[in-house]
Amino acid sequence: MSTSMHEREALRHTLQTAFDFAQEQVKSLLQKYPSDYYPMYTVNGQFGHDRKRWTHWCDGFYPGMMFLFAKRTGNSEWLDNAICYATPLESRQYDRAVHDLGFLFFSTHLRWLELGGPANHIEPLLIQAGRTMAMRFMEKGQYLRSFVEPASLFIDIMMNVGTLFYAGLKAGDARVLDIAHRHCLTTQRTIVRGDGSTAHEAIFDLETGECLRQSTHQGYRGDSCWSRGLAWSLYGFTRSYLQSHRGEYLEAAMLNADYYLEHTPADGVTPWDYDAPETGPLAKSQVDTSACAIAASGLLDLADAVPDRTKARAYRDFALTSLQTLSQKYLGHLTPGFEGILNGGVYHIHKNLGVHEAVLFGEYFFVEALDKALTALAQQPTSQNLKPYPEDSLPAWAKQWADGPTEEDLPPPQAQGEATQ
Repeated sequence: MSTSMHEREALRHTLQTAFDFAQEQVKSLLQKYPSDYYPMYTVNGQFGHDRKRWTHWCDGFYPGMMFLFAKRTGNSEWLDNAICYATPLESRQYDRAVHDLGFLFFSTHLRWLELGGPANHIEPLLIQAGRTMAMRFMEKGQYLRSFVEPASLFIDIMMNVGTLFYAGLKAGDARVLDIAHRHCLTTQRTIVRGDGSTAHEAIFDLETGECLRQSTHQGYRGDSCWSRGLAWSLYGFTRSYLQSHRGEYLEAAMLNADYYLEHTPADGVTPWDYDAPETGPLAKSQVDTSACAIAASGLLDLADAVPDRTKARAYRDFALTSLQTLSQKYLGHLTPGFEGILNGGVYHIHKNLGVHEAVLFGEYFFVEALDKALTALAQQPTSQNLKPYPEDSLPAWAKQWADGPTEEDLPPPQAQGEATQ
């Protein structure tokens, strides 16, 4: 992506327009739907018809966008609405039935805390959420089990293990920290493949703790690379590195990112599964803009974390390309009557739920990525026009000087052995 000032400003305008549109869409939802409604995905472009909520794992994303709007705009009305929708979620800090407490509370209460919310109320809640998540740890296998069954480890949990890191670091709870590290290392070993692609799920033997096979619920096959799972991994390992400073997690994130850049089309928009067939009802031509948004947000974080400036530039440029394409080709205003922000997302392709629709995780991470990108684009590049170094340290007589004679002004060197006259 070009870095000329003109193109940089054009990109900033495109992304700001998308961010403004996102606010308009969420404002419309607040006016249309009751205060106890948390959107999940659209049906024919409309919310209010979504089904199959399973664990209500998306409920934090709606207020999460409002916190992001409040952060960027300083509008207190957005903050009031965000708190209003986040507060009813608080009892779920004790919810042992799900592996999604990071989705619920990092998108809401952690953002509230960063905006100056009451630490004495929010920090204990976040610590408890991490400890509740830690109760899902399977000693044989060394992983946090998914909501499906004890033998199941999901790549999605990398997006939620951050609650354990937060709790362990904030409360000084070494046991919670150890569980977080064990889960990350097991996930890296059993889910992340050598080429950087990922499986959706690993299945373990409950008696021995041995990993038996890779599987999937939402990907094309157990051995395929489901794009949203790859994005969860890239983002999750990046954040785990930022929280713990463990080099293994940075290596995993970079491996994911390199696979992502190599296999994603040049416009930055992912297929729903990288190994999907070319034709048929599950064809690769079905994009998943939610995976693209998640990955873009993760790539922007990773670009700030990697020591290699060349890789950092590649990750950041690809993220910006993705966001530009999403903003120009997939915004909801391009579809008449569309209530979402971002079209082209996939909730569950095999169940035909939210396919080529707006999905709340796509909405949230798109807004988050826009916020990160706009912040980065607002930072002016370092000027290359430096002024001469000041002469202050010189005495007065040394400040008067002239260039020495040129080579042409010097006498020719005396030939070796020439006699002196």
